[in-house]
Amino acid sequence: MEEELKDIALDEQQEYVINMGPQHPSTHGVLRLVVSLKGEIVKNVQPHLGYIHRGIEKMCESITYPQIIHLTDRMDYLSAHINNEAVCLAVEKALDTEIPDRIKVIRTIMSELTRIQSHQLWWASFGMDLGGLTCFFYGLRDREKVLDIFEETCGGRMIVSYNCPGGLMYDIHPNFQKRVKDFIKYFRKIIPEYDQLLSGNVIFMERSKGIGRLSLEDAISYGVTGPSGRASGFSCDVRKHEPYSAYDRVKFNEVLRHDGDTYSRYMVRIDEMRESMNIIEQLIDNIPEGPYAVKMKPIIRLPEGEYYQRVETARGELGVFIISDGNKNPYRVKFRSPNFVNLGALNHISKDFKIADLVAIGGSLDLVIPDIDR
Repeated sequence: MEEELKDIALDEQQEYVINMGPQHPSTHGVLRLVVSLKGEIVKNVQPHLGYIHRGIEKMCESITYPQIIHLTDRMDYLSAHINNEAVCLAVEKALDTEIPDRIKVIRTIMSELTRIQSHQLWWASFGMDLGGLTCFFYGLRDREKVLDIFEETCGGRMIVSYNCPGGLMYDIHPNFQKRVKDFIKYFRKIIPEYDQLLSGNVIFMERSKGIGRLSLEDAISYGVTGPSGRASGFSCDVRKHEPYSAYDRVKFNEVLRHDGDTYSRYMVRIDEMRESMNIIEQLIDNIPEGPYAVKMKPIIRLPEGEYYQRVETARGELGVFIISDGNKNPYRVKFRSPNFVNLGALNHISKDFKIADLVAIGGSLDLVIPDIDR
């Protein structure tokens, strides 16, 4: 008996190094985490990236500006429409092109639908990670209704490629407004189920409250934006601080919490879905008349110079930096990826928690790996 206790004591002192991924269910993508443990306690988390690196930024140097849209779709694929909009806004700013109000309003509605369906999939998979399989079925059930709207208007469900420099690929479907209003009416009644299933669940709260705390100072230091930053009290919503498209004509709250733990990051996204519905309701019956696209030159050439545009994706601030030498393709393109930056805080907020908590903490950051690798 004494020898067994000695062995247990030695095991607790010894540090183990294990792999989580690159195909672990809770990495939500091809991400490898090298985790150092003492017993079940996490001492260090080292991310290993590049398993699906495609060189998107380098590829942008050899293609035209309208073609870049189809690459940004495939970074944070759950924020595809918003990624596309960021590139379009950067190009339109460089060309000093005035965009009609109709385009601005439609882009904003589509962006908020994109945010909702992204948060729905996050909620579904996050609940499943922590043992709530029912969440996965409910979340995907509701997300399908948004994807059906996308499919009818854009022709695509997830990779929509609906934005283009100067406007939209085509006008909205005649059923668009009705289907969006029907969805909002439906989802307002359904979202309380999310709270019944998970938000107020005693086991879930035990596994998320006080877990993976990120202070306001650390959120700013690491550059963590989006819901993960706002859960720490970091006011960083680009839609509020630098309004673009139609965000300057709607009223909505920047959802902030101050505990900075896994539960706060969870609740920010739940509340953001409600705010997105508020934004859509203010716009859906007030879509102005006018063209859905501005006539652009067949070959777009930006004036020589440097251009930057940032937008608020479902995971935080996406920045698009373009250097133009006056040719039809950019000299250099750099994306400021919210997922890459947010991943940087994972080790800091996971230390001294259990490995089971690492699953909850990683899920609460809502990482989309292709946006990290690019």
